[in-house]
Amino acid sequence: MKKRYLFCAILLGCAAIVSAKVKLPSLICDNMVIQQKTDVKLWGKANPGSEVSITPSWNNRTFTCKADNDGNWLIKIASPEGGFTPYEITFDDGERTTIKNVLAGEVWLASGQSNMEMPLKGFPGCCVKNGVDEAIAASDIKSVRMFNVPKKQSYEPETECEGRWMTTENPIDVMEFSATAWYYALSVSRALHLPVGIVNCSYGGASVESWTNKELLETYPDISLKKDDIENMTPWERPMLMYNAMFCPVKNYTVKGIIWYQGEANVGRHETYAQRLANMVELWRKEMGLGEIPFYYVEIAPYSYDEPRQHEKSAYLREAQFKAQSLIPNSAMVCTNDLVEPFELHNIHPRDKRTVGNRLSYLALNLTYGMKQIVCFGPQYKSVEFEGDTAYVSFDRLDMGICRNYDIRGFEVAGEDRVFYPADNVWLRWQTNHIVVSSKQVPKPVAVRYCFHDFQPGTMIGGNELPLVPFRTDNWEPENK
Repeated sequence: MKKRYLFCAILLGCAAIVSAKVKLPSLICDNMVIQQKTDVKLWGKANPGSEVSITPSWNNRTFTCKADNDGNWLIKIASPEGGFTPYEITFDDGERTTIKNVLAGEVWLASGQSNMEMPLKGFPGCCVKNGVDEAIAASDIKSVRMFNVPKKQSYEPETECEGRWMTTENPIDVMEFSATAWYYALSVSRALHLPVGIVNCSYGGASVESWTNKELLETYPDISLKKDDIENMTPWERPMLMYNAMFCPVKNYTVKGIIWYQGEANVGRHETYAQRLANMVELWRKEMGLGEIPFYYVEIAPYSYDEPRQHEKSAYLREAQFKAQSLIPNSAMVCTNDLVEPFELHNIHPRDKRTVGNRLSYLALNLTYGMKQIVCFGPQYKSVEFEGDTAYVSFDRLDMGICRNYDIRGFEVAGEDRVFYPADNVWLRWQTNHIVVSSKQVPKPVAVRYCFHDFQPGTMIGGNELPLVPFRTDNWEPENK
C-alpha cells in the first residue's frame, strides 16, 4: 500500500512538472515596450532542464531555449522595426503564457534620486508645473509607456521586482509617471514618431554609492559595508542597497540608453563624485551587456543647502558633474541653472520638469538619433584673459552664438585676496563672442566665476535658449572645506 501511495505521489509530481507554467519577470508583461531592431533579451523561470518555446507574433517563428539547473532561462530574439502595431509573445514550456499589446519602439532606463522619481502629481509640498493637467490630457497620447520599479533596499542582489507596464489610458496611472522621464519620452516619441518606453528606477535621496555594487564599494576607503554601519545611516543614502534591490532586477531588460538625475545626496563629497559616477556607469553597462549605451544626465538645480556639510558646496558638485563627461564615454550633461524660480530657494524639487525632460531629449535626438539641427549644448567656459581691470571670457559650444547680449547676470570677479564681488559691467563683444567682465571693487581681477553658489540662477544663454554652464576660472579650495 505504501508503495502504491509513493508511486502515485511520483506520478503527481511528474504531472505537475509537465504542466508547470513558465514564470516571467514583472517587466515582461502586457503593454511592454521592446527596443526596436535589435536582439532583445527575454528571460524567466521554468522547471530545471525543461525546454521553453517563445513565439513572437511579428514573425510567428518559434525559438527555444533550455532552463538551467536552477530553472533560469534567457534568450535573445530579433525585434521588429518600431511602430504602433500591437504584438503578442507566447511562452510555452508545456503550458502556454501569452503577453499582449506589446509595442516595439525606443526604450530608456531612467534613474537617480527624487528629482527623477518625482511624479507628475508632484510631492507633498512640491508641485510639478501643470503636472495633473498633463496626466489628464495624456489619454490622447498612445506613444509613451512606463514601468515604475518599486522603491526597495536589499543587502543581496535580487532578480525580481514588482510592477507593471502602465499606459496612458488611466490618468491615475499617468500621475505616477516620473515627470522628467515623461517629458523626455514624449519629446523623443514626437520627434521619431515611435513609441517610447521608460523603465523608471529611482529612489529619492539616493547617493551614487547607493547604486554601486559591493565589489566596487569595497575599494572606497570612506564607505563601510558593515551592516550595523549601514543601518545607522540615513536610509536613503545607504550604499549598495538600491543597486541590489532595484537595478539588478532590471539589468537584463534591453534598452537604448540611460537618463540620470542625481547628485544632491553627494553634495559635500564632490572630490570623489565624478570618478564614482564614472565607475557606476561602467558597472551598469557591463552588467547590462549592451556596450557603451548613451548616458545622459542632469546637472543638479540651484538650491540653498543649509546643512553645514553641504552649505555652499553644491557648485563644486556641479563642477564634478561637468567633469564626469570627460570620464564617461558616450555621455553628456544638461544644465538646469535657469530652471528655478526665486521662491524655490529652499525647494530641492523645482517644479519645471518639462524643460528638464526636453533638454535631455535634445541630447538624445542630436547625439543618438542624428538630428544635428537640434542644438543640445549650452555655452561652456573655455578660457579667460585679464587686461588691467577687465576679464575677457571665451566659450565653447557656441553653435548659435551667445543669444543674450543685455542684462547678463551671474558673473563675479576676484583679485589676489580671493574675495569675489558681483560684476557691475558685463557686455558681449559680438565680434569675437567674448563676455567682457569687470567690477569697480576689483581693480586687478585674477579670477572669474559664474553662478558658482548653491543658489544663483544666471541669465546668459546660447542656442536653443540653453544656459551657460556654471564655472570658475580658479582652483581655490572652498573656505569651509
